[in-house]
Amino acid sequence: MQAIIDAVETGKMNATIQIVVSSNGTAFGLERAKKHGIKTAVACLKDFSSMQQRDKFIVDSLAPLNIDYVVLAGYLGILTTDFIASYKNRIVNIHPSLLPKFGGAGMHGLNVHKAVIEAGDPFSGATVHLVDDGIDTGKILAQKMLRVLPTDTPESLQKRIIEEIEHKLLVQTLGLLCIDLIKT
Repeated sequence: MQAIIDAVETGKMNATIQIVVSSNGTAFGLERAKKHGIKTAVACLKDFSSMQQRDKFIVDSLAPLNIDYVVLAGYLGILTTDFIASYKNRIVNIHPSLLPKFGGAGMHGLNVHKAVIEAGDPFSGATVHLVDDGIDTGKILAQKMLRVLPTDTPESLQKRIIEEIEHKLLVQTLGLLCIDLIKT
């Protein structure tokens, strides 16, 4: 999220961040957003009677803001079909693998990198994709890869992908979406 904020504030991305919604009330992203004068909301599943109620709260929070894209930058909740339908082809996610490999239920964070290493894949990377009703199955917008080193651990592979690929690829892809050079 900080990479997106930086890109907007420095003019590298022609966008405005309207709101940051977190699935975790103690997420550092909320403090980052407040520091930059960005409106925030918290939508912890435990505070709602169902996923549908949580997602209705989020949709209601976004509706008056005329949102073009919803970006899942660290958001770990699974979205309901109603939420996805409300922003069809306008929800963007970044995944720490070369989808369709190593996506789906349970494939997040270190789990992804551990699976890549255990499979002996020579390459990994990150994928920016649209969110659909599946898990990590939406249209791929951009990918970038790097070589998995023989000395990589899940932690070192994760660090390299975040630092060398994820933040830059997400900002670059969002920037292209904002000026209509990528069509969803």
